[in-house]
Amino acid sequence: MPGVTDSQWARLTAWVHGRVQGVGFRWWTRARALELGLVGSATNRPGSRVEVVAEGPREACEKLLAALRSGETPGHVDHVAEQWSDPKGGLTGFMER
Repeated sequence: MPGVTDSQWARLTAWVHGRVQGVGFRWWTRARALELGLVGSATNRPGSRVEVVAEGPREACEKLLAALRSGETPGHVDHVAEQWSDPKGGLTGFMER
C-alpha cells in the first residue's frame, strides 16, 4: 500500500468466545475486514470460539478488533482475547474457514 511503511503494518490474532458459531459471525467478520482492506481468515475452533487472523495497516486491525468487541456482531460475544505480531505476509483475500 503506497505511503504505508512496514512498521505501520500488523498481524492481529483474535480469539472470540461466546455464541459465535452458526450465527453468521464469520461472514460478518469477513465483510468488516474487507471493508477495512484487511487480509486473513475467520475460522471456527473448538469450545465455541472463532479465531480471527487479520493483516494490514495497524489502524485498520484496531478498527476490526473494536468491531469484534462492539456488541453489534451476530450471536453473542462473551470475550475477545488478542495477540499482536509482525505480519507474515502471503495472505490474499479474507476467508471463512
